[in-house]
Amino acid sequence: MEHIKKHMEELSARSKREKITERGELMKYFMERLNAPRKRDKIPPLTMPRTGRILQAIPTKDLYYLKRICDDAKDFSKKFWWEINPKKHEQK
Repeated sequence: MEHIKKHMEELSARSKREKITERGELMKYFMERLNAPRKRDKIPPLTMPRTGRILQAIPTKDLYYLKRICDDAKDFSKKFWWEINPKKHEQK
């Protein structure tokens, strides 16, 4: 019979690895879609922390909108970078 502490440690480690959130899934989606052309152009890939930093000011509901319009665009990466740049959306 094994000690209960061993089982508790296994459960704790498993729950830390499986911490999946809605926002995290969206970040992962954007990171994967943006890294494909970056790899082709020999630009270093985006990491999850960097992706999180880029998207930190955007609410989750707006990420769904951003995903939809980027998916509909001809060039996903170009549309993404244009949309997240606040200077492009200033009223003159």
